Amino acid sequence: MEKDNIAVGLDIGTTKIVAMIGKKNEYGKLEILGIGKSKSLGVARGVVNNITQTIQSIQQAIIEAENNSGYKIKDVVVGIAGQHIRSIQHTDYISRNNPEEVIGENDIQLLIDQVNKLAMLPGEEIIHVLPQEFKIDGQSEIKEPIGMYGGRLESSFHVVVGQASSIRNVGRCIQSSGIELSGLTLEPLASADAVLSQEEKEAGVALIDIGGGTTDLAIFKDGIIRHTAVIPFGGNVITDDIKEGCSIIEKQAELLKIKFGSAWPGENKDNEIVSIPGLRGREPKEISLKNLSKIIHARVVEIVEQVFAEIKAYGHEDPRKKLIAGIVLTGGGAQLKHIKQLVEYITGMDTRIGYPNEHLAGNSGEEISSPLFATAVGLVMNSIQNSSQSAVRMELVNEQTKVVYKNVPTPVQRYEVEENYVEKEETVEQPRETVTKAVKAESTETKIRRSFFDRYVDKIKEFLDNAE
Repeated sequence: MEKDNIAVGLDIGTTKIVAMIGKKNEYGKLEILGIGKSKSLGVARGVVNNITQTIQSIQQAIIEAENNSGYKIKDVVVGIAGQHIRSIQHTDYISRNNPEEVIGENDIQLLIDQVNKLAMLPGEEIIHVLPQEFKIDGQSEIKEPIGMYGGRLESSFHVVVGQASSIRNVGRCIQSSGIELSGLTLEPLASADAVLSQEEKEAGVALIDIGGGTTDLAIFKDGIIRHTAVIPFGGNVITDDIKEGCSIIEKQAELLKIKFGSAWPGENKDNEIVSIPGLRGREPKEISLKNLSKIIHARVVEIVEQVFAEIKAYGHEDPRKKLIAGIVLTGGGAQLKHIKQLVEYITGMDTRIGYPNEHLAGNSGEEISSPLFATAVGLVMNSIQNSSQSAVRMELVNEQTKVVYKNVPTPVQRYEVEENYVEKEETVEQPRETVTKAVKAESTETKIRRSFFDRYVDKIKEFLDNAE
C-alpha cells in the first residue's frame, strides 16, 4: 500500500475559511484531493473576534474537505495574518569559542535563539525569525555559512512580530474544532510560495495579496525575504463603500463588485446602467456602472498607495534594492477588472496577476488555480515540507476511538474527545452523528534539529493545555 504524505492547509480569512487537502504526485506537483469552503464568521481584518462562530466555520470547511476527499483530517498548517502583524530588521552576532572548528547548524541555531530573546512591546511575541545574509569575521554577503571557519558569526534578520493573544485565539479555535495545530505560517509567505518563481525572488519582486479584510505585502530580493507588512484594508471596504454609495444591501454590493466592478472608471460609458431588484415590493434601483467604477477606483487607489508607501519604505528606489520583477497581485481582490492596469499606473512597476497553477498538477480544476486560493495552496505546500501525515483515508480510521457528545448546560454544545473510551450506560450517544478519530500515525523522529517555529507551535499547545 502506498504511503503518501497527505498535507492539509487551513486559511482562516476574513471573508472565507478554506481547508485544502493535497499530496505530491510522481512529478513533484501538488495534487489537490479535496477542498472545503465556508463563510468566515467571527473573523475581522484577519483577527478572531468571536471564538464560537469561528469554530463553527472551521468545522464546516473541514467536514466539506473530508467529504470531498475521503480523508479524515488530523492536523493542519494554519496561516497567520491580521492588522497586528509587523516586521522589523535586526542584526545580531555571536563570538565562537573555537574559530578552528567549522560553523555548524548549532551555531546558527544559537544566533537565532539569541534573536528570539529580543524585548518586544507588551503583549507581542516573535512569530518568524528569518536569517538573511551572514557575515563571518567581517566578510559579508555570505548566504550559506555552514562548513566555513570563523570566530565572529553575524547575520541580519527579518523578524515578524504579532499579538500573542490573537495567535493563541487561533490555536484555541483549531483545538476546539477537534483537530491539531501542526504549524503556523505567515500568510504572505504562504502566498509567495504558491505564486512566485525562484527567478522572481532573485530579481526582486513585491507580492501584494488583496484579501477580504487585509492586504498583505511580501518583498523578496536575491532570493531572500526583505520586507513584510499587513495593511488593514481589503475587498470588504470596497464592498462597504458600494453599499453606502449606492444605498443597497451588502449582498447586492458584493455581487455588483464581482460582476460589473472595475478599478478604471474610463472603461464604462455613461449610459451603462444595471438594475438592482428593490427590497420587499419596492421599485428596482438603477445604478450607473460609471459611478460604481468611480467608487471602486477611489478605494483601490487608497489601498495601492498604502502598499506603495511600504515598498518605498523598503527602499526600492535604491539601485541595489531595485525590484526588477515588479509586482505580483494575488488574492480575491486581484480578480477585480483592470486592477493590474491601475497598479501599474500608480507605481510605474511591471505588474502581473499571480495564479498558483505553477505548482499544481495538470488535472486541477480551474477554481483551485484561482488567485483566491493562493494562500491555501501555499499552506498545503508548507504542510508537505513538514513531512507529517496530516490526514488518513476514511476506511483506515479506527472505529474504537469515538467522540462522545456530553450534554453541557450552555447554549454552545461542546465536543470532547475521550481517548480511552469505555462503554457506559449513562453516556449519551448520538449514533447518527458519531464522528471517528483518525489513528495517530507514528511520526519518525528523524529531525535532529527542530526549527523555532515547531517550538513556537509547541509553546501555543502548552499554553492551551494549561488554560484548560
